[in-house]
Amino acid sequence: MKVVILAGGLGTRISEYSELIPKPMIQIGNRPILWHIMNRYAHYGHKDFYLALGYKSEIIKEYFLNFGSLNSDFMINLKHRNINYYNEVSFDWNVSLIDTGLHSMTGGRLRRLRDQIGNEPFMLTYGDGVSNINLNELEKFHFSHGKMVTVSAVHPTARFGELSINNNQVTSFKEKPQIDQGWINGGFFVINPEFFDFLDDDNTILEKQPLESVANIGELMAFKHEGFWQCMDTKRDCDNLNDLLENGNALWLDF
Repeated sequence: MKVVILAGGLGTRISEYSELIPKPMIQIGNRPILWHIMNRYAHYGHKDFYLALGYKSEIIKEYFLNFGSLNSDFMINLKHRNINYYNEVSFDWNVSLIDTGLHSMTGGRLRRLRDQIGNEPFMLTYGDGVSNINLNELEKFHFSHGKMVTVSAVHPTARFGELSINNNQVTSFKEKPQIDQGWINGGFFVINPEFFDFLDDDNTILEKQPLESVANIGELMAFKHEGFWQCMDTKRDCDNLNDLLENGNALWLDF
């Protein structure tokens, strides 16, 4: 199944990094968050990627043009430009990099990929969030209900520490946990091709009229994911993800 990744936004809420590089290229460890997202899909056999680019698209294109050298050790003969890899890392991914406009909205970016996706169901996510979601179960759920769109539903992470209190006594203290109540859009979708008819132009915001309309006609289903999920909206989020990786708690890499 083809995988669309929305990777063209300005990333204004994390401007400490995004003034220099696009948000999907901000690193967790020694690799961009975009790689971490794609690696999750590839593990489940989804290796045909369509990156909807916009802001600083040339940086993402350069990364994939130089993917082999950036992810391997090598020796280069500077005169003849011959390269010998010592430990070449091989990925059997197909990556289509498509400029979908500097100022296009999320729905507009997807709309521009209609010809590339064709008349088949596809997966969609954002270029700034990681999760240990089981993509096989997500896909299975989508085809079980026969509706147009499946969205992953996740519990958001609390901004502040969460206290459980009984008669003024604190019975539980959790520092910035994922809250137990409430669901939000987790960003991992499976979508049937007729959804393209709900996308009008570059100004279409995926999360507004298109998904609201699909929900109103009973064609939007939620796959509830109770596990790990974290978006990278701020520098604090980025620092948290790097801390999790450094301390061996990168649950999005557990398979």
